[in-house]
Amino acid sequence: MKLSKIRTIVAAAVFCVLAVGLIAGINMGTLSGFGFDSFSALCPLGAITTMLATKTLVPRAVFSIIMALLVFLFGRAFCGWICPVPVLGKLRAFFRSPKKRRELEQAKRDEALDIAKFELSCGGKGGCESCSACKQQRTKLDSRHYVLGGALLSTAIFGFPVFCLVCPIGLTFATVLVFWRLFANADMTVAVVLIPLMLIIELVFLRKWCTRFCPMAGLMNLMGRFNRTFKPVIDDAKCLETSKGTACSRCAMVCEADINLRHPDYGERTLADCTRCNACVDACPANAITMPMVAKRGQDVKLAPNER
Repeated sequence: MKLSKIRTIVAAAVFCVLAVGLIAGINMGTLSGFGFDSFSALCPLGAITTMLATKTLVPRAVFSIIMALLVFLFGRAFCGWICPVPVLGKLRAFFRSPKKRRELEQAKRDEALDIAKFELSCGGKGGCESCSACKQQRTKLDSRHYVLGGALLSTAIFGFPVFCLVCPIGLTFATVLVFWRLFANADMTVAVVLIPLMLIIELVFLRKWCTRFCPMAGLMNLMGRFNRTFKPVIDDAKCLETSKGTACSRCAMVCEADINLRHPDYGERTLADCTRCNACVDACPANAITMPMVAKRGQDVKLAPNER
C-alpha cells in the first residue's frame, strides 16, 4: 500500500477518534486544541493562544515545549499525517471534473518541467537576472507569518483565541458536532448552516490555505527551520537531472507542500515546510531521494536562501 493511502487512513482514523470523543462529551483538552484536561496535545498554536488568553503558563507551557521538540524532530509531519484539512482537500479534488483535474495536473507538470529545463539551460548557476529576482522574492516573509502574528495579537487583545473561530480544523469538528446535535436532538440553530458554510468557503476559495494562510503551518515553519532530521535528500549521482541532464522534476510535481526539492529557489515553500509525506521518494523514477534520520556528511540537503 502506498504511503499516500496510509497517510489518509491515519488522518481519517485520528479524526474519527477525536470526533467520537467530542460527540460523547469526553474531556478532550482545551477550547483551542484536543488533548487531556488543560493540555492541548495536538495543536501547538492552540496551546500558545490558550496561554495568552488565560495568562496561564503552567501546565500548558510544559506541553508546548514537548510539542516544540516534536516539531523540531519531525517538522510539519502533523500536517501530512494527522491534520484533516489535506483529507478534505482530497475530497474537494474528488468532486472536480476529470477534465479539471487533468488541467491542474498538467499545469503543475508543465511549470516544474519549465523550471528544470531553464535550470539545465543556464547550468543551474543562478547568475542570471531572472534567477536573482526569484531569490529576492523568496526571502520575503511569507503570508502565514502575518496571519500568525494577527492570531496571537487578537488573542492577547480580546482574551479569547479568535483564530479558533475560523480555523478549518476546528470548523471541521464543529461541523460534526452541530450535525450530530441536529440529528440526535433536533437542535436546529443557525450554526448548522453557518459553520459548514464557513468551512466550505475556506476550502473552495482559499485553496492554498496550508501554504499561504494557515498560522499553525507558519508556526511550524519557523520552528522547522532548525530541523535537520527526516528531510528528503537527493543523490546527485542518481538524479536524472544531474547525472544525465534530463528534465524530470517528478518530486516537485507530487509535492503537496509546494516545495521544489531539486530547485528549491523556485518552489513556493522551502524544506522547512516538508510534511514528511514521502511522496517525492515514491515518485522519483531513479530512486535518488531518501529521507534519512540525519543526513550523513557529504549529503546535500538542498536549502533555499531564507533557510540558510
